[in-house]
Amino acid sequence: MGASLIAAPALAQEGEPIKVGILHSLSGTMAISETTLKDAMLMLIEQQNEAGGVLGRPLEPVVVDIASDWPLAAELARRLVEVDDVDVVFGCWTSVCRKSVLPVFEELNSLLFYPVQYEGEESQRNVFYTGAAPNQQAIPAVDYLMNEEGVERWVLAGTDYVYPQTTNKILEQYLKDSGVAEEDIMINYTPFGHSDWQTIVSDIVAFGSEGKKTAVVSTINGDANVPFYRELANQGVDAADIPVVAFSVGEEELSGFDTTPLVGHLAAWNYFMSVETPENEEFIAAWHDFIGNEDRVTNDPMEAHYIGFNMWVEAVEAAGTTDADAVIDSIVGIEVPNLTGGVAEMLPNHHITKPVLIGEIQDDGQFFVVWETEDLVPGDAWSDYLPESAPLTADWTDPINCGNYNTETETCGGSAE
Repeated sequence: MGASLIAAPALAQEGEPIKVGILHSLSGTMAISETTLKDAMLMLIEQQNEAGGVLGRPLEPVVVDIASDWPLAAELARRLVEVDDVDVVFGCWTSVCRKSVLPVFEELNSLLFYPVQYEGEESQRNVFYTGAAPNQQAIPAVDYLMNEEGVERWVLAGTDYVYPQTTNKILEQYLKDSGVAEEDIMINYTPFGHSDWQTIVSDIVAFGSEGKKTAVVSTINGDANVPFYRELANQGVDAADIPVVAFSVGEEELSGFDTTPLVGHLAAWNYFMSVETPENEEFIAAWHDFIGNEDRVTNDPMEAHYIGFNMWVEAVEAAGTTDADAVIDSIVGIEVPNLTGGVAEMLPNHHITKPVLIGEIQDDGQFFVVWETEDLVPGDAWSDYLPESAPLTADWTDPINCGNYNTETETCGGSAE
C-alpha cells in the first residue's frame, strides 16, 4: 500500500471524530478493578481533546460493558470494530478475556491495548501489552525475596486459572534452576472467590516451621484476598516471619480492605501511587479533578493505559493516519514518559520497558517502596525458563514479522502462539 493510499482515510475524514473503544467490565466480579480503568480512559481522551485531539480531529469514546463475561467480551469487541467503527480498543483485565478477544482483533485487523500484568507466552501482531510480563514482575520479586530476605522455602499460591498457573510454572522452573529443592516448593490453587483459608494457611504455617525462611508468592486474584490475609492474621502469621508478595493486590483492591492484617506484606508492580515524581503528582491531581473525589486511588493498570494511550497517539500522529497497519509499523521504538520518572519504549515484540518496584503495604492502603530495579526491564514475551519457550522470540518488524519465531530452526510457528 502506497503512502498516499494510507493517508487517504484520514484526509477524507478531516474533522470527523476518531472513535476509541473502551472494553472493560463495569458489572460482575471484575467491575471493582475495571471500572477505574474505564474512567481513566475517559480522562485521557478528555485531556487529549483539550489539547487539540489527534490529527486535528476529536476523539470519541465508545464504552461497552463486558460484564465479566468472556464470550460477551469477544462479541462486543467485534461490535466495536465492525458496527461502531472504532480505530483502536483499550481493554480487558483477565487473561481469559484477552484470549477470547484475540481472534477478533486478528481477523478484523484492529488494535487492542492490554493494560494488565499477565503470564507471557504470547505475542500477537494486533495487541500491545502495556502491563508486565513475568520477567517484569514475578522473577524480580522472587530475586528480591531470595537475595534481600534470604528466603529458601516457597509457597506459590494462586487462583485456579491461566495467569497463576503459567506464572507459577515459570517460577517453579526458575526456583529449581536457582538450586531450590522440589521439597522446598509448595504449590496451591483455589477457585475464584475462595473463602475458607483455615486449612491452607495451617499448611503454610507448617511448611514454614522447618527452620528455613519461607515466603508466599501470591497470584490470588480478587475478593479471595480478603479472607486469605485475615486468616494469616488469625493464625499469627507475621510479615516478618512469612512475608507474602502479591502480584494482584494494588491500591484499588486495598481501598476496599481493612488493611490491618496486610501491613508489612509486599506487592510487586511497575508503579505505585506513592511514587514521588512530578509526572505522578500531575497525574494524580488530574485524576482527582476528573473523578471529583480526592479519596480515589491510582494504580498500576491505570499507568499502563496512560502509557499505551500516549504511545497510540504518537504512533497515529507519526503515521498520519489511524490505519492499523500504519500504526503497527510506526509504534515500535516510540518512547513516552512513565509516571515513575523514566521512559517507556514500545519494543518489536509489542511489550514495553518498565521499572520493577517492590512495595510494602502501609496501614493507609498505600505502598512504601523498599526496592526497585536500577534499570528499565524490557518485557519478554516468551520465558527463558521454560524449555519449550526459551528458543522463541517475538519481533513484529521486517524481516521476521512473527510472534513466536524459533531462533534455533529460524522458522515462524504461527501468528499468535
